[in-house]
Amino acid sequence: MEIVGGLLAHNTVLNLAGQLAPLLVGVGAIPFVIRGLGNERFGLLSLAWVVLGYFTIFDLGLGRATTKYVSEALGKGDEDQVPHIVWTAVTAQVLMGIAGGAVLVAITPLLAEHVLKVPTGLIKEAKTTFYLLAFSVPVVLVSSSFRGVLEAMQRFDLVNAINIPSSCATYILSLVGLAFGFKLPGIVALILMARIGAMAAFAGLSLRILPKLRGYSGSRTFFPRLFAFGGWITVSSVVGPILVYFDRFLIGALLSVAALAFYSAPYEIVSRLSIVPSSLTITLFPAFSMLEGSKDKRSIETVFARSLKYVLLTLGPIAIAVGLFAKDGLRLWLGPTFAQESTLALKILVIGGLINALAFTPCALLQAVGRPDLPAKFHLLELPIHIAIAWVLVSNYGIAGAAIAWTLRVVLDALLLFIAVVRTRKLGADIFAKNGLTSAIFALLILAGAAYGIKASAASFPLLIQCLLLVLAFCLFGWIVWKIVMDVSDKEVIIGLIRRYGGRPGRSDARA
Repeated sequence: MEIVGGLLAHNTVLNLAGQLAPLLVGVGAIPFVIRGLGNERFGLLSLAWVVLGYFTIFDLGLGRATTKYVSEALGKGDEDQVPHIVWTAVTAQVLMGIAGGAVLVAITPLLAEHVLKVPTGLIKEAKTTFYLLAFSVPVVLVSSSFRGVLEAMQRFDLVNAINIPSSCATYILSLVGLAFGFKLPGIVALILMARIGAMAAFAGLSLRILPKLRGYSGSRTFFPRLFAFGGWITVSSVVGPILVYFDRFLIGALLSVAALAFYSAPYEIVSRLSIVPSSLTITLFPAFSMLEGSKDKRSIETVFARSLKYVLLTLGPIAIAVGLFAKDGLRLWLGPTFAQESTLALKILVIGGLINALAFTPCALLQAVGRPDLPAKFHLLELPIHIAIAWVLVSNYGIAGAAIAWTLRVVLDALLLFIAVVRTRKLGADIFAKNGLTSAIFALLILAGAAYGIKASAASFPLLIQCLLLVLAFCLFGWIVWKIVMDVSDKEVIIGLIRRYGGRPGRSDARA
């Protein structure tokens, strides 16, 4: 299989759709679900999915490990090893899923009766809900291994053909259950059946695409490799949420719940920027793994540099626009109080959000080439530093201090990741210049200067006029990027995407 720019771009669009579709369905369905279940039952349902999310830690990174080693084997042309890798991972996932489910069953009475503040009348319902979720744990884990096979084969069309309806089903089946008068356990049972259906679909398609998987061939010799790789992924999975949510915990503890609301709103805006790099990373990880298996160092470097360029050119203008219109946007969306309290935090967070988006690519590359230990070690290093800095800044500067602390943390993380990639892959500055990343940075800096100049000079104009002037500046930026920053390969990829989704036949396989 040839890793080409058109394929990666197409798969990234599919992954983006796979994340946006459930988000949009959820936005539309959640108000009706809340109305049907009531605040307490909906809160319990939300908490149940959080608990399930934590229990997927029993995955131990094996889903990611499956994608990595299957991609690597395919890159080497060693397809005979794939069944051993996959069935070893599935076997481990079944065992870990059963263990995780058993732990959840064991602690359910403690959760429902003592840890969580569940109303007395809902304790029985809560217990039944958590018992049903315990059955979901092995289902979710096994699904991740078979999904990893499809990702390794770059079949993101099939991945998202399953992922989109199964993710949307979480909300749609809640509405169906309410229509039939189901209580919370009945709704969770419907969603569990959807998860089982998704697992069966991932498994069935994997076996169809790779017929060699049809006979069980697990091997104990692969366990150490899978767990060694997955163990470091697990470290990142455990430490990562602490790094993400610690600032909000501090705000709630040191400031007030109202201050937490003023911080959470801009943070949620910025966090949406990660949809683009995460969609790209899902595509890049198996691609990097396959190229590493084939020892194609040049292609890895090219895909790496161009991916950074695309993220920067996609999210850079958005970040500039958010920063420019932070106060106006917050006032229109949430009112003058939020505009007054949250504007500075939003302006700081959006800088961190752009830098964090760029860090997704080096993290994926390091994991794909067999160095998952480096991102995990960086997270462990960052944790005490972030806790100390966040404590000081939140105590002294409130939510603006929390925004600065988070931004400093992601800047440190990105810096460490890029240094690690440059050193481990022995990258030179020429690879970035050759693939247009340097030009993209200069173009974005010029846009930022021009946009802020226009906004300052037109501050007395109506908001609509300011927006129109900046739209003209962004259009000029787009023209400059197309003419100067984009090379022939970039243009072929973009034109190929337009033709593909516009229904016109055309070439879409330009090299990355």
